[in-house]
Amino acid sequence: MKRASLSGDTRRLDLSGHESSDRPVTGVVARYTAGQVVPEHAHRRGHLLYAAEGVLRVEAATGRWLVPPTAAVWLRAGVPHRLVMPVAVEVHGVFIDEHTAKGLPPVDGVFQISALLRALILELTRLDIHAPPSKRAALLGDLFMEELGLQRSLPFHLPWPSDPQIQQVCDALVHDPAHSAAGDAWAATLAMSTKTFHRRFQKSTGLTFGRWRQQMRLMSSMTLLLEGAPITQVALGSGYESHSAYAVAFKKQFGMPPSEFFTSGPRREA
Repeated sequence: MKRASLSGDTRRLDLSGHESSDRPVTGVVARYTAGQVVPEHAHRRGHLLYAAEGVLRVEAATGRWLVPPTAAVWLRAGVPHRLVMPVAVEVHGVFIDEHTAKGLPPVDGVFQISALLRALILELTRLDIHAPPSKRAALLGDLFMEELGLQRSLPFHLPWPSDPQIQQVCDALVHDPAHSAAGDAWAATLAMSTKTFHRRFQKSTGLTFGRWRQQMRLMSSMTLLLEGAPITQVALGSGYESHSAYAVAFKKQFGMPPSEFFTSGPRREA
């Protein structure tokens, strides 16, 4: 399997061959250790990021996405973003030229990954970017685009505020999802009224404080689930009072209970 080279201490990949390739669809794969960060950057081509193993966090100015092995993030060309590896992860990236990407959504988001699409991603990342064009490479690219267009979007997006004071709150909550301070406490910390805090929070994120915090907690919990932590432990560590309360919220958000969410490996119940 071909892997792009890591460039120095920035932990960024050399993607020049993909940016300038004559092939409309190309793929690359790399492994990262837990805690690695790829600094903010952008690409001339739109691309799909898929974590075949582990979980990947993608951060942009407009929001954050958490990518488990059942999903992939679509980013349009030119969108600045950085990558964070909460756990060891194998990342597959598929780059799509501007003309070919015209049929894809005009906004960034997360797609479900079917078994066929996963297989196509793996095959595309095995192709040598420097090899001459081939009929097989073209057919793989065409089928990949056809299958990608059939995938449904998933609610793995966490909108990120532009308001610097609201950003402080969100940063603190992401680092401690179980933090229980209510909106009035955060308002006092920021020296503003509770009404002003809630108004500014919703204006900056598009969600109420309570809804945003719940979505953040559920997304953060996916890393613990993937690591195999018992669900009761995940629930309490994510700020929920019980296994059942967490399971209900998880199913409402993602359409299935946490015990069935990941298909890679067995789950452990507490």
